[in-house]
Amino acid sequence: MRLSVIAVGLAGALIVCAPRGALAADNQAGTPLTPVDGAGAWTLESGGRAICVLKLGREKAGDAGFAVQIPATCGDVLPAGVAGWAPTADGMSLIGADGQNRIAFNRWSNSLFVSHRASGVDIQLRRGGPNG
Repeated sequence: MRLSVIAVGLAGALIVCAPRGALAADNQAGTPLTPVDGAGAWTLESGGRAICVLKLGREKAGDAGFAVQIPATCGDVLPAGVAGWAPTADGMSLIGADGQNRIAFNRWSNSLFVSHRASGVDIQLRRGGPNG
């Protein structure tokens, strides 16, 4: 009995002393990106560096899902023909004018989406501009 009291006390102390962020579960990982949550600036990153900033919109863009603005500074990191974006079961995809998937991003957290590439260098979308 004494050992169980000590264990409960230690567990309680860990909960009280743990950083608040460590206790908060990320309840959006693996869920679709909604148009309201997606609207705004997203930094495209690869190989540990920011490449460009995409702007996702809430407004429909026909068969291409929702509007997206992709600056020329993104270069050839993204596939050709991206005309919009659409929610998927576990994140979002950049899609073509025909509504077909061009590149899928899995939701890792509330503000991070990752596309695994065969090259091993992932592409990430992180909420906001490169400076926060």
